[in-house]
Amino acid sequence: MEVRRCSRLVIADADGRLLLFFYKDEHQPPFWATAGGELKPGESYTDAAARELYEETGLTRPIGKLLKERDEVYAVARSTPARWLEKYFLVECPANTSVFAAKWTEEEQSTIQRWKWWSLREMQDEAPSSFKPEWLPELLGAVLRERQCNS
Repeated sequence: MEVRRCSRLVIADADGRLLLFFYKDEHQPPFWATAGGELKPGESYTDAAARELYEETGLTRPIGKLLKERDEVYAVARSTPARWLEKYFLVECPANTSVFAAKWTEEEQSTIQRWKWWSLREMQDEAPSSFKPEWLPELLGAVLRERQCNS
């Protein structure tokens, strides 16, 4: 099975909200997920994170600490199942940060329907299957608890 590497971005604003994108493709029901994408040849996970951050959101923010790693088999739009090795990085930004599709690929334009800033309460009120991976609300909760401890 093909192994693919991917950087994912946990973009949290000063109000404690998480930026998620609504995806729709032929492999599964629509879902909310973080920004991010596959590494290019010779690219590190952090380099890919910075590139994807700008391409998908128009933001140029520091790439923060590694929050989580994931090793999962799944298919994304127009592809066959592969083993994905993902790293989730924290990106912090001010409240009310505006984002835009700076350099979306044709695939992103066809699969990403919209984006939204989610509060932890809103995420907890949704069905876990609304998010991919389903543990995104818990990850946001951990980020917020760490912020409280550090303030």
